Amino acid sequence: MKVRFEDLTKTFGTLNAVDHFNVTLEDGELISLLGPSGCGKSTILNMLAGILPVSGGKIWFDDDDVTNLPPEERGIGLVFQNYALYPHMSVLKNICFPLEIQKVPKEERVERAKEMARLVHVDTMLDRKPKQLSGGQQQRVAIARALVKNPRLLLLDEPLSNLDARLRLEMREEIRRIQQETKVTTIFVTHDQEEAMSISDHIVLMKLGVKQQYDEPQRLYDEPANQFVADFLGNPPINNIPGTFNSGVFTPDGTDNKISLKRFADIKFDGEVNLAVRSESFFIDEASQETLPCLVKSVYKLGKDEMAQFTLGSTSFRAYIPAEVGLAEGATVKLSLKKRGVFLFDKATGERLNPAQDQEVL
Repeated sequence: MKVRFEDLTKTFGTLNAVDHFNVTLEDGELISLLGPSGCGKSTILNMLAGILPVSGGKIWFDDDDVTNLPPEERGIGLVFQNYALYPHMSVLKNICFPLEIQKVPKEERVERAKEMARLVHVDTMLDRKPKQLSGGQQQRVAIARALVKNPRLLLLDEPLSNLDARLRLEMREEIRRIQQETKVTTIFVTHDQEEAMSISDHIVLMKLGVKQQYDEPQRLYDEPANQFVADFLGNPPINNIPGTFNSGVFTPDGTDNKISLKRFADIKFDGEVNLAVRSESFFIDEASQETLPCLVKSVYKLGKDEMAQFTLGSTSFRAYIPAEVGLAEGATVKLSLKKRGVFLFDKATGERLNPAQDQEVL
């Protein structure tokens, strides 16, 4: 099922929790709503489920306007952060419960519940109570209970936040497997970029109730729409080297060095910018036409690569450099910039000044 948001807005008093949100989510995909706390992602999920009324705009399921439809008529499966399993019921009865509410005959609901239990790998635990299950097992039961109704849409609200690191990795792989087997359109709310990047077909990145970018995970990383997107994605975070820019010439803050950046020569901008560079997008080439003269502050060995900290004027930043280069602390080197992972942002607005790579002619 395709989901379309049309100028969706939610206000709480004077606060715009979601501000004119427009996006179309394709049928059968797993889409993550990603962003920091307070960005509006859970509010969108609750409006989708019908738990929160909308303040403005519309929600469409395919060609059906469900904006004012009651939750029970939307065909939603919802998995909460705390799983919300009934402690007095067995795993089987927990999974059966939504079908019991729908007055599905007992024999049919038990068979459907067992089928879902097999799908999520809890079919050997049907007689256990929730307190006898691990966190990951409880989550599987919650997903089975949400799916047993054959929902049009599955909503997962921060489902991994209560698990330890090992289980988080295991369960995000399981969520992806289950979604691909069922082909149910799934919306996954998270603040964890690694989770979103690893399991999503597309990601909606949010900030203060406003959509910043809707794209495939890798493209979000490779071609950020603005400074916020570039800063939010990546570990280590992207390096921001502030300075001034004019007609293809960049002057880093704290230096008199005027660095000619040929790739940006066509950009008509004069003012303060951030030259944003991924840590893996530096290399050392003395003959390159685009070099940043930097001081090596420290070097950390990471096997075949080294993570070095450099200073350029008043700015420190990190870069991966092959170990065979043999960087020495205190040395001055000229860093060159690779074709990808290098962006120019207006410092005042965060607007990206250089076009996406597939639009750029170098």
